[in-house]
Amino acid sequence: MNLKKIERFIDKQKVSFICSIDDQEYPNVKAMLKPRKRNGLKEFYFSTNTSSMRVSQYKKNPKASIYFYHKGLIKHVGVMLKGKMEVLTDQKTKDMIWKRGDTMFYKGGVTDPDYCVLKFTATSGRYYCDLKTESFEIK
Repeated sequence: MNLKKIERFIDKQKVSFICSIDDQEYPNVKAMLKPRKRNGLKEFYFSTNTSSMRVSQYKKNPKASIYFYHKGLIKHVGVMLKGKMEVLTDQKTKDMIWKRGDTMFYKGGVTDPDYCVLKFTATSGRYYCDLKTESFEIK
């Protein structure tokens, strides 16, 4: 398994999907923009609203998965990562992934209390390409 190839694939995707668990223990999937920051395949950072349903779900149950997908003319590729999602509200982390245009979503700027960071830490994954799948561990 070429993990660097998977990292390059993830970096090319414009959309990602995050999954949380609701109060009835059903998975909830949401499309998001691609992660703002990535450290290998271990850590991924997303921006979101503190008031969102997803944030309250992750606070109750941090089990999560993220998914990246590309449908080509012939080739379809998908990567699913399993792990835990943390909700971070410290200013240092918020500053780290802030982008100038974010004021469109967070009127109060980088210190807006409705702006937070989701940090996903992966433990394992599954890669799909050309009708083949392969599982892998992340250390």
